Amino acid sequence: MPRPVTLFTGQWADMPIAELAPLVKKMGYDGVELACWGDHFDPVQAAKSKKYCQEKWALLEENGLTCYAISNHLVGQAVCDNIDERHKAILPPDVWGDGKPEGVRKRAARMMITTAKAARKFFDCKPGRGAKDDFPAVVNGFTGSSIWHALYAFPPTDQAFIDKGFADFGKRWIPILDAFEKVNVNFALEVHPTEIAFDTASARRAIKAVKGHKRFGFNYDPSHLGYQGVDYVRFIREFSERIYHVHMKDAWWGHGDGSVGVFGGHTDFGDPKRFWDFRSLGHGDVNFEEIIVALNDINYAGPLSVEWEDIRMDRVHGASEASDFVRKCDFPSSNVAFDAAFDKEKQ
Repeated sequence: MPRPVTLFTGQWADMPIAELAPLVKKMGYDGVELACWGDHFDPVQAAKSKKYCQEKWALLEENGLTCYAISNHLVGQAVCDNIDERHKAILPPDVWGDGKPEGVRKRAARMMITTAKAARKFFDCKPGRGAKDDFPAVVNGFTGSSIWHALYAFPPTDQAFIDKGFADFGKRWIPILDAFEKVNVNFALEVHPTEIAFDTASARRAIKAVKGHKRFGFNYDPSHLGYQGVDYVRFIREFSERIYHVHMKDAWWGHGDGSVGVFGGHTDFGDPKRFWDFRSLGHGDVNFEEIIVALNDINYAGPLSVEWEDIRMDRVHGASEASDFVRKCDFPSSNVAFDAAFDKEKQ
């Protein structure tokens, strides 16, 4: 069967979930990937209140929707980052606290553990859930990075400096992943510039840093890989056992006027001078047919979640168009060889 098509609510957090849910259904989606900001999903409330979880499911069911993943990118970012005033704008007040960096990082780590517990309780409250549905829940997110600022640095940094950054990531995230293990939840990092893993090589290194922890995997998103020149289809095949969730998001690259490079030139998204930009699905340069083939080859059966971002397009128009695009490009894998009919014993 075709995979379910969901909408990541993170870019819609200005709308209360009660208003967004009917719109999501109207735009053609099967469900949502709930963001832990706005009023879409409160991990603290979900972790302690079965009633809260049941009410969220009731709202989704009333609108003919389901859910397969929770996302807490903003808090996850603060676990390893070099904290500054920018983080205050994205973090819950109880995580920001007094803003002292190490305290912020530790509170962010505790909140990610709470998010795992919340996801487990939420999915255990899913209506009609049976014993056969005892699957790992998924929390998508970011990790932050203490060494991203050193990318292409001068004075240059040596590998010992980079090693310390990955060691810091391992030290902070292994206890979080151990907590995820206790409640049967997978953490899926969205491989992304500014994270500890931003391409295939750094993803390999991140896995090694957490000692191959089985709860550490990826929320696959080709839009963050293609413009860097990373083979985004190869990424699927290399990390086939760690693709825990999939974002469908497009980007184009090789555009602009030649004055802005891949690092962005300190321009804003939507600036026509930019070499690359995020685009609504089907309007960029990502080859989604190759992605679907690779996902079929690794037997990925989870949702295809649209993370809609395109500064050039109305978001309701774009997200509606995107749901149709995903359904058209997705196709189930075959359970028979196309040439099996040539075999007389099978005729």
